Amino acid sequence: MTAVLEARGLTRRFGGVVAVDDVSFALAPGELLALIGPNGAGKTTCFNMLMGQLRPSAGRVFLKGRDITGLPPREIWRLGVGRTFQITATYPSMTVAENVQMALISHHRRLFSFLPYARRLYRDQALEFLEVVGMADQADRHAAVLAYGDLKRLELAMALSHEPELLLMDEPTAGMAPKERLALMQLTADIVAGRGISVLFTEHDMDVVFAHAHRVMVLNRGKLIANGPVEEIRADPRVQEVYLGGGTVFGDAHA
Repeated sequence: MTAVLEARGLTRRFGGVVAVDDVSFALAPGELLALIGPNGAGKTTCFNMLMGQLRPSAGRVFLKGRDITGLPPREIWRLGVGRTFQITATYPSMTVAENVQMALISHHRRLFSFLPYARRLYRDQALEFLEVVGMADQADRHAAVLAYGDLKRLELAMALSHEPELLLMDEPTAGMAPKERLALMQLTADIVAGRGISVLFTEHDMDVVFAHAHRVMVLNRGKLIANGPVEEIRADPRVQEVYLGGGTVFGDAHA
């Protein structure tokens, strides 16, 4: 079976600093894969190379067998890759529904068509995606007044409106309360199961990772030091050393 996403020897240098060092992995269809590591490990740099914001110094990136290394983000997005960010990227002056409508207008390549009538375009479809993330009842509220957790769900609805096969989520629960974090990742896991989307996400909350990831990769100082099932990663002494300075048990510890 062809991997949805594959990185081969992915490397990024900034002068004499190697931020990501020879990272290779594959993401299977329908898999929820966590990429974890301490601050400065290279997680976001890795994401930016996968999505085209940064060009690798070495290595290649493949999407369903197609080499996408160096393609600009918009072209990668058009190939069926969605992304959410650490800091939400929504339009505060628009309503919740209008935010999703704008994503749909872009998806259907109608950004310059019928601009005076944009509020009428794809509203029904927008409401369907808002229903998926549990926000249909807030469709007509302005994004500026939403709680942070709701903004994260709105951003997820916007990403889903592109109907991606692959979703990259960079710290999707950053800034959220513990219960909100678990709820958002449970929602994501349900969507993965229901729609067959593959997800690669970074996360600092180990409770979230261990509760929802199918597999976990660990970066430290740019190198991939572990890659395996949750229980294997939880018990790995190298991972415990990175996170707990030699402790032996992962409980509620967050990196």
